[in-house]
Amino acid sequence: MSSRHVLTIDGPAASGKSSTAQWVARTLGWRHVDSGSVYRAATFARQQSPGTPATWTEPSVLSAAAGIGLTPVDGSFVPTLAGTPLGDEIRNLVVTAEVSRVAQMSGVRQWVNRVVQQAAEGHDVVVDGRDMGTVVFPDASLKIWLVADPWERARRRLQQRLGRGPSDEEIAAETDELVQRDAKDATQTVQARDAVLIDTTYLTQPEQVERIAALARSVASKR
Repeated sequence: MSSRHVLTIDGPAASGKSSTAQWVARTLGWRHVDSGSVYRAATFARQQSPGTPATWTEPSVLSAAAGIGLTPVDGSFVPTLAGTPLGDEIRNLVVTAEVSRVAQMSGVRQWVNRVVQQAAEGHDVVVDGRDMGTVVFPDASLKIWLVADPWERARRRLQQRLGRGPSDEEIAAETDELVQRDAKDATQTVQARDAVLIDTTYLTQPEQVERIAALARSVASKR
């Protein structure tokens, strides 16, 4: 494998992993790899095949996802299905509702991890998502574990989704969903022992990006 720097950003759902990773990658001039987009692409691909989500099995998801890859575009990678780039369609309601269940399938996780490793080959990358610092890149140059209070994570997610300040009632409902998601993901999303924990509850995104970028520059200068 070609020598390169790998920065992993892990953490619970809605902790800001992907948006922060994108920004950090731009700041460093590295490529961003969003493993979550591969899980979503696989879920979307299965959605296009016959059968309701209740009938989905691991083999059927893997079969539907056989044509998925990651293609470098600008400073990132875009998921493709049979060579066609995927965009907003991988964020439809069915995909959002089912992607967590798909990600619990061990064979799918192993497949996604291989896709991400192959995409990162030979690049300086910022990678976010499940297993990144523990399974996929255990020897990463730097590992970050992002956390934030569930209420704040819910507020941020709704702000992004709605484009306005959410009400307390909306935040409360979203917080309940996140707490349930955390419980479901707890056995799968684990902090690497050598990861740097950053609590972003009271940090602005520019502050957290600069903190992570500074750590990455420091580590890169010593390698």
